[in-house]
Amino acid sequence: MATTTTTTTTRSRKAAVNGVDGVLSKPEVPEYPDIQTIRDAIPEHCFQPTVLRSMSYVVRDLVMAGALGWAAFTYIPQINDTIVRSAAWVIYGYLQGLVLTGVWILAHEAGHGAFSLHRRFNDVVGWTLHSLLMVPYFSWKFSHHRHHRFTGHMEKDMAFVPATKEDRQKRRLADLYLDRELFEDIPVVQLIKLIGHQLAGWQMYLLFNATAGPASKQREGGWLRVSHFEPTSAVFRPSEAMYIAITDLGLAIVAYGLYLASTVVGWKMVFLMYGQAYFWVHHWLVAITYLHHTHPDVHHFDAESWTFVKGALATVDRDFGFIGKHFFHNIIDHHVIHHLFPRIPFYYAEEATEAIKPVVGAHYHREDSSFLGQLWFSFTNCKYVEPDPDVPGALKWAGLDKKPQ
Repeated sequence: MATTTTTTTTRSRKAAVNGVDGVLSKPEVPEYPDIQTIRDAIPEHCFQPTVLRSMSYVVRDLVMAGALGWAAFTYIPQINDTIVRSAAWVIYGYLQGLVLTGVWILAHEAGHGAFSLHRRFNDVVGWTLHSLLMVPYFSWKFSHHRHHRFTGHMEKDMAFVPATKEDRQKRRLADLYLDRELFEDIPVVQLIKLIGHQLAGWQMYLLFNATAGPASKQREGGWLRVSHFEPTSAVFRPSEAMYIAITDLGLAIVAYGLYLASTVVGWKMVFLMYGQAYFWVHHWLVAITYLHHTHPDVHHFDAESWTFVKGALATVDRDFGFIGKHFFHNIIDHHVIHHLFPRIPFYYAEEATEAIKPVVGAHYHREDSSFLGQLWFSFTNCKYVEPDPDVPGALKWAGLDKKPQ
């Protein structure tokens, strides 16, 4: 399968800069195709999800989750050796996290309308599945749609806007108000910050709209009025308040169910069975989202230069092997097409990706090196963006002369 890898992209860029005879010349930036041209390259059936096929994945994933949970609850407590029993619980948490990440992604499909052609059915499925995972379905659906609408926009992207050089000069509580350049390259500090990023990044986004663009809010509101749980939050329009309340109702029902379970089996068992998987799921979702939009060859754009197509193509397909294909429903492997056309169901994403490659050309990015290795590389090297002198209106990651491992 032909791919546009980081290696070829970087080599092409260097060749363009050096020129044929080694004389410095400005690289030519290939033009972006319009969205209709890209769409016309995709077979029409790729836009037609079916209830039966989509629901088959829901049933499959829930059966796997139920079987794992039953086996863990039944057999792990019977292990006498403390170390072996603890190891079994850790393995269970990891495996259940993989399965439930797949469930999370299916609810994400429903939120985009890629689960079926029936909007209300999509919302029922999405609300049910996300509520079971303690995810605010409608709240996240609304903010996530705006992330797709303004991907790569340095002011309006609702999910991920990187720091600029000016931002780095500001003192932050996360750095204990110290100059971050004094200690940020120390490996132990980087590891601690990466662990915090993975464990709390999702919750910080839901509570404080962290990493969202400064112009992404729908109305004025202070830092305490930007959560995904408040119907009058500045993140949402007044017309969306009722749906936020319905979201909160789903979360309350599940929270009450967990409380009732704790009165029967205890909070320790509830954490081992449910809490572990919760943190694993959102570790994966934070890593996936971060790596989709963080790569040395991918730009962000200022307000004047941004377009929908530029933003949608400013993301990266990556490889996560068997797990990515069979547990994570191709969300890692075929994400560029998802940003262009989020209504394409995941089971047609590979076919649609192959169809658009000749059209988007060098604007398609794929990285096939180690997914977890790239997480470390990107987190420790992609600190802030600065204007790209070769591409007017675009911002690139600063100081990156080395490649991901």
